[in-house]
Amino acid sequence: MANKTELSVGAFILMGFACAMILAFASTNSGSRLGGDTYRVTARFTNTGELKLGAPVKIAGVKVGEIEGVSLDPQTFDAIVALRLTRGIGDLSADTSASIYTSGLLGERYIGLSPGGDPEPLKDGDEILLTQSAVILEQLISKYLFGAGGNGTGANAAGAGGAGAANEGGATTPTPPAAATPAASTPHEPTTE
Repeated sequence: MANKTELSVGAFILMGFACAMILAFASTNSGSRLGGDTYRVTARFTNTGELKLGAPVKIAGVKVGEIEGVSLDPQTFDAIVALRLTRGIGDLSADTSASIYTSGLLGERYIGLSPGGDPEPLKDGDEILLTQSAVILEQLISKYLFGAGGNGTGANAAGAGGAGAANEGGATTPTPPAAATPAASTPHEPTTE
């Protein structure tokens, strides 16, 4: 009886492990899931914000491609993102712009394309020149908290104790003292005697 129970538990564990392996393999980004004819373009970003291989490329919320690769340019230190796009979407114009977005508040990153109006089409191997890097939530919160948001409501905004305002690097710069203004000064007119 104990032997039969142990065999049942072992079989159950093996089946669970096999299901977990199948699920893990199916959810990885192995190979392109784009059907049909595709072409490759690149775009440069100063910050990709954890953009992953296989992440979608969308136009108006519709998937039209995926991220094929992300590399670093050793001269400019920009991220070069390779996009694999389906040809069935029609010709994108050469002045198409690319922006990195997040699905929801904490969702996956994706690239959104906005077609331009240039009659010249974007061809295989071209680079998208108009790009908008990822918005990093932590940087936005930091700018708001440390007063670099531009509205003067942060703790270190100008005039808050003279401590200085935080710049983008997080360092503070001293606030210059206010210029002394004379109380009720009147213009002096030269006297002639």
